[in-house]
Amino acid sequence: MTRPQDELLERAHRLGADPRNTNYAGGNASAKGEAPDPVSGEPIPLMWVKGSGGDLGTLTEAGLAVLRLDRLRALAGRYPGVEHEDEMVAAFDFCLHGRGGAAPSIDTAMHGLVDAPHVDHLHPDSGIALACAADGEELTRRIFGERVAWVPWRRPGFQLGVDIAAIKAANPAAIGCVLGGHGITAWGESSAECEAHSLEIIRTAESYLAEHGRPDPFGPVVRQTLPEAERRVRAAELFPVLRGLASSAHPVVGRFTDSAEVLDFVSRAELERLAALGTSCPDHFLRTKVAPLVLDPEAAIEPQFEAYRAAYTAYYERHAVPGSPPMRGADPAIVLVPGVGMFSFGKDAQTARVAGEFYVNAINVMRGAESVSRYRPIEEAEKFRIEYWELEEAKLRRMPPPKPLAGRVALVTGGGSGIGAATCRRLAAEGACVVVADRDPAAAEKVAAELGDALAVRMDVTAESEVVEGVRQAVLAFGGLDLVVNNAGLSLSRPLLETTVADWDLQHDVMARGSFLVSRESARVMIAQGLGGDLVYISSKNAVFAGPSNLAYGAAKADQAHQVRLLAAELGEHGIRVNGVNPDGVVRGSGIFASGWGANRAAVYGVPEAELGAFYAQRTLLKREVLPEHIAQAVFLLTQLSHTTGLHIPVDAGVAAAFLR
Repeated sequence: MTRPQDELLERAHRLGADPRNTNYAGGNASAKGEAPDPVSGEPIPLMWVKGSGGDLGTLTEAGLAVLRLDRLRALAGRYPGVEHEDEMVAAFDFCLHGRGGAAPSIDTAMHGLVDAPHVDHLHPDSGIALACAADGEELTRRIFGERVAWVPWRRPGFQLGVDIAAIKAANPAAIGCVLGGHGITAWGESSAECEAHSLEIIRTAESYLAEHGRPDPFGPVVRQTLPEAERRVRAAELFPVLRGLASSAHPVVGRFTDSAEVLDFVSRAELERLAALGTSCPDHFLRTKVAPLVLDPEAAIEPQFEAYRAAYTAYYERHAVPGSPPMRGADPAIVLVPGVGMFSFGKDAQTARVAGEFYVNAINVMRGAESVSRYRPIEEAEKFRIEYWELEEAKLRRMPPPKPLAGRVALVTGGGSGIGAATCRRLAAEGACVVVADRDPAAAEKVAAELGDALAVRMDVTAESEVVEGVRQAVLAFGGLDLVVNNAGLSLSRPLLETTVADWDLQHDVMARGSFLVSRESARVMIAQGLGGDLVYISSKNAVFAGPSNLAYGAAKADQAHQVRLLAAELGEHGIRVNGVNPDGVVRGSGIFASGWGANRAAVYGVPEAELGAFYAQRTLLKREVLPEHIAQAVFLLTQLSHTTGLHIPVDAGVAAAFLR
């Protein structure tokens, strides 16, 4: 026999997999049933419901809150009224079964009080379009008749659960309801019936809007969209500037969207009016702020950000009361640029992505509402009550502290193997969004796939065009750059008389010229952002130590080492720190050593290649072998030294001849 929670998870996955049904992490679903009491063994009534912060499409059993249904419903008799509604959330903890699973969400009462075995609460664009239409109640009646009820706007919580339970009881023919300004709720006697009812409401609303909506709800086109290639170039120019200005409170990561929905919206006459009305569904504006910044790309940008911050501060001050949480920052989360697209911002890549996705949902909602009526979101005061709700603040306080590199974007050249790959992994583990740049795209893709919020780009650092394009891709992916590691390198071990001009040119092209090109293009971005940044060169002990049969490599590394000093002096006024790491021979995991350098150096020193790492270790003061992870650690530590620039850190286990003087 299938367990109720298994049916719930299967239904949630199907509904959550289709963005027409609900947005990422939006909505919730529940199932009621019985299970043995762990003490008495007697069956007891339980409810399984998606917990706070989960996502329907990826929900697991660990993400369900499990509550005693009898105790939850008994709370209705103790409910003191809407003035004390927030107190009821704490009471959910006394209804948990066993360890209770995930933390119950604010919508738990809705699921528990509605008298149906299975309940879905979703945020479909089509349903919210009706919920946010000026005559949404009449439209709901016209479209669905008695099959779907209308629930006037009420902030999510216990009272909303009481309201929906009463409406269901008073409308026995209803399969669900449209929640004014919010979304939809559906129910059923079985999981399959509940899902069918949810989809019936969503698809019926979609069909009505498609058949009865006017074709130009946003008005005529009044701004031309740039051609794609020109648009991407312009976006890459704008993005670092916007990201820097959007980071006045704390560092943010960006996301660029130029989908058809966005480009159409920003080209239309009604853009400013509708954008000023803001989003309505609580899931939307909690992530997008109450309204976006509509940017005039032909005017000075910084004053427009200042005006947005002033307007947001005024919004906060209009509605804040004693005890309100402090303002969380007045920077926009969404910036709309006619002709170009949308830039969304968040504390990390996922938050920025979700903010952008939610604003696309909001555009779809506005289009639907305007096509059959007028878009009328909930009142500003209600938005504030939710945005600065103490329950939302408590949720934020429960989140783990940010990692050291949260909100920062790192690019590592030669990131597909060896020191570069280890550095990518360490920076990602510390919270950075990582761009893995390598001339071998497959190697870069393999490393990026391990990291989560990462991008792989092809970059031969000797080719100016590839460096320019790789940096542009990094900017379009995350909004800018904060940390760049010049790691790409190779080595040919030959004595002077056997070193060819081609040998010399190749090594200087990769390490001297390549580092120059990467630093130049990265510095352009960092200066535009105005956030400072870090350039880190992976140089070598050979930059200061005169080793045998090593002229071209040692000279190229010395060039890199002096670039560190020169750029530290030049870029300091922009807050950009430039430092270097001087490794000794990193044998294990090294692409350079595996490609022939190891065999050459082993021959020079007269040891078997398999023992080269141990040989290097024995010539050091600490008698330890240097590994890629040790270089990655030094790179990370340099990012934490806020007052250090022009420094070279030896990571060689102690080679006295390479001491810096």
